[in-house]
Amino acid sequence: MNGDEGYPVGAVAKIAKVTVRTLHHYDEIGLLSPAGRTRSGYRRYVDADLDRLQQILFYRELGFALEEIAAILDDDSVSPSEHLRRQHALLTDRIRHLQELATAVEHAMEARRMGVQLTPEEKFEIFGEGYREEWEQEAEQRWGRTEAWAESQRRTGGYGKEDWQRIQGEMTALNTRLVEALTAGEPADGTVAMDLAEEHRQHISRNFYDCTFTIHRGLGCLYVQDPRWTTTYEELAPGLAQWLHDAIVANADRRENA
Repeated sequence: MNGDEGYPVGAVAKIAKVTVRTLHHYDEIGLLSPAGRTRSGYRRYVDADLDRLQQILFYRELGFALEEIAAILDDDSVSPSEHLRRQHALLTDRIRHLQELATAVEHAMEARRMGVQLTPEEKFEIFGEGYREEWEQEAEQRWGRTEAWAESQRRTGGYGKEDWQRIQGEMTALNTRLVEALTAGEPADGTVAMDLAEEHRQHISRNFYDCTFTIHRGLGCLYVQDPRWTTTYEELAPGLAQWLHDAIVANADRRENA
């Protein structure tokens, strides 16, 4: 390419949100060499160069080394469509991993709020590899002065690993039934949904503290207002967070007005 056509390096850096130094480095190692130069020797990039840069930045975001990216992009046996399929698979794996971390956050917060008494190793084993002990501090700051918190601390003080495994197993089984009811089209204010909501409340009362209907309503609001809780239920089934919230409210209204 001759003349001044194409994009100067500064413009490309601005478009891609990278530094000019990064583009110079990519050129020096042969990862992204511009299609041409001006008569004065300045780099000029064309649309095909920008497409390649987009691919480079995508793989960099996923943690690939520059040498690996060069090998991937320079493989003539891989078509552009195959690159897209590969990227889709990589993104799907990343989303799944983030969803697993969100679930671990929910488990950790619930455990702390309810006074879990486990070693760090046992916490990671039961609540998942995404568990972070600093999440416990947030729960204590929010509920540490409530009677429910104090009661859960007293009641769970003697819980061991087997107790927490049982509790987690019960909740997993209940969540499965919630998903089945939602999938079957059961209305949130129907008998099936309200009975499941009552089981949810009784599970908390049986294992942690007296979960009144007022407290249960508050938990239902938390499920739709706190993105971490919402993500946990939405991962189980789209719409489950709102459905459970509505079922909790309907059950509380039914019981209190009986």
